[in-house]
Amino acid sequence: MFRPTDVARRHELGAHDELQTNDAGSSGSFARDLASLGRSNGFEHCLLTRFPKADSPEFAANLLVATWADELRLAYEHAEIFAGSLLVQRLKQTALPIYAVENLFLANAASEARNPVSLLFDQHAPSGHLAFTLHDRHQTQYILVFSGRPTKPAREEIAIMLLSAMELIDGGVESLVPRPGPKEKLSAREIECLRWSAAGKSSDEIAIILDISSHTVVSYLKSAMRKLEAVNRMQAVARACRFRLL
Repeated sequence: MFRPTDVARRHELGAHDELQTNDAGSSGSFARDLASLGRSNGFEHCLLTRFPKADSPEFAANLLVATWADELRLAYEHAEIFAGSLLVQRLKQTALPIYAVENLFLANAASEARNPVSLLFDQHAPSGHLAFTLHDRHQTQYILVFSGRPTKPAREEIAIMLLSAMELIDGGVESLVPRPGPKEKLSAREIECLRWSAAGKSSDEIAIILDISSHTVVSYLKSAMRKLEAVNRMQAVARACRFRLL
C-alpha cells in the first residue's frame, strides 16, 4: 500500500548536506526524512519552526530543523524579523499551503538588518517557497517551509507533501519537542480534586462529592501543587489546564 512518507525516503541526503536541529542526537532521522521529502519534490532547503508567539517571538527560540548555511541562519537570528515576516503574517491569514517566489522570510518594512540578510538569502536560499502550518497531537503549531523550487507544484503534489509532512510530524516531532508536563505524574485523585477546585468547589464541598474527608482533599491538593510547582490552588489549576490534565 502506498504511504505518503514513502516519498520522503526515496532520496537520501548526502554527506555534504547540512542539517541544523536542536538535538541532533535524537532527531537526526526525523530531520533527514523531512529534508528528504523536500528534496524528492525539487526543493533544496527545508525549515521547521514552532509558530512564534507573543512571549517567544525569536527565531532561535522556535527553530527546530534547518538546512540553511550557518552564515544565513545566524544572521537571520540576529536580525530579529521572523515574527514580523511575510511568512508569519500570511500563514496567520490562511490554513492552506502557500507558495511564493518572493522571499517570505523578510518583513514588510525596510530595516537596517534587511539588506544584508536579503543578500545572504540570495546567496544561500534560492527562491520558490512552499509553506505549511501544521499541528501535532498536542496542538502545538508549527511552520514548515520548503525552499528552492522556482515553479509551483501541482495541487496533487502539494496535497501529498502536506500529508507526508503530517505523518512525519505525528510520528517524530516529539524527539524535537518533548510534551510539556509536570516532572512527577499526578494521581487520578489529585486530578479529580483539581478539576472540582477549577469548578469553584471548596475543600469541604469536594470532600462531600468524592465521599472522602476534607483533610484528605487538602492533602491531595497540596500534593498536586507540589508536583505542579504551584504556590496556590489557582496556579495549580492553571498549570494543569496548560498541561491538558483537566
